[in-house]
Amino acid sequence: MQVIWHGHAFFQIITSRGKEEKLSIAIDPFSAEIGLRVPLIEANILLITHDHYDHNNTKAIKGSPFLIQGPGEYEIKGISIQGISAFHDKNQGKERGGITIYIIEAEGMKLCHLGDFGQKELTSDQIEKIGDCDVLMIPVGGVFTISGPEASKIISQIEPRIVIPMHYQLSKLKLKSKLESLDKFLKSMGQKGIVPQPKIILKKKDLPEEGTKIIVLNH
Repeated sequence: MQVIWHGHAFFQIITSRGKEEKLSIAIDPFSAEIGLRVPLIEANILLITHDHYDHNNTKAIKGSPFLIQGPGEYEIKGISIQGISAFHDKNQGKERGGITIYIIEAEGMKLCHLGDFGQKELTSDQIEKIGDCDVLMIPVGGVFTISGPEASKIISQIEPRIVIPMHYQLSKLKLKSKLESLDKFLKSMGQKGIVPQPKIILKKKDLPEEGTKIIVLNH
């Protein structure tokens, strides 16, 4: 399995079915309005966490993907996907509405994309639905989502094996308000000097057996 980050909350997951077939899953493609280059990729499955322009550019995805944009349980070509309701803010969605957390199960691993999660903490019901998590994609930029220090608390609730931070300030990112830097999150986690990678290749047998590993990706 490959995990590629295209910037902001836009991820591509490429998973294998047997020796020949590969499936591509795209999550939260953004609009060019945010200042980042929009990559044109093909996908079999497209997940949209919420209907904001920096997360819902469905036209950027080629290949007539199966579109999922809300809570529920789905099974597409052997890939299990669960959408879990959550809020974009700390006020029960009254400020910025709701979002969908996505759980993706493939190749014996479970990945979780938190979207623009803004709650102070996960509810017990959300924690139960997420369950054991191998890879967590979590926003850390504050302003519109949880901040770096708040993200560290959510990580302690989930206890994933791998964490990939997203939705933080990038040099060309142009939103209405500037997000916090990645460094603030890394500092809250007691980490520094992490070398960004262009992508990660995941195999269940190679996952950390103890603790949580933070992986920073280039976009």
